[in-house]
Amino acid sequence: MTAGCAQAREATSLSKLPTGPIKVLVIDDSNTIRRSAEMFLSQAGFEVILAEDGFDALAKISDHQPRVIFVDIMMPRLDGYQTCALIKQNPHLKSTPVIMLSSKDGVFDRARGRLAGSDRYLTKPFTREGLVGAVNDYLKTPAVSP
Repeated sequence: MTAGCAQAREATSLSKLPTGPIKVLVIDDSNTIRRSAEMFLSQAGFEVILAEDGFDALAKISDHQPRVIFVDIMMPRLDGYQTCALIKQNPHLKSTPVIMLSSKDGVFDRARGRLAGSDRYLTKPFTREGLVGAVNDYLKTPAVSP
């Protein structure tokens, strides 16, 4: 293969990478939690998409294609376990990290989250460092934290 072909292939593959800020979806029925997460993640340079419940989230996932998803466990209509399972059953989304958010910190809750397909579990109230650190753990290029 010539150097020109290799450079052309590299340029083509780079053009398929998402440009702009990294998108993070936060799904929680609490406006306070959504806004706190939005503030912490936006300050770290992420583009934040907010959803009030699982149904709202599923529509926004296809529109925005987030790189990392935070989902509250206890929500009306479609809870976090169900939402996580639906995300992980989709072949196009299976590799997207889903991080469960809960005020419960029991072994049973963590195990149930794993069974639904979650990649991680964060206890509320979360800190800025915990939230941003969780996103950075799943990205190849960490965001700069101010």
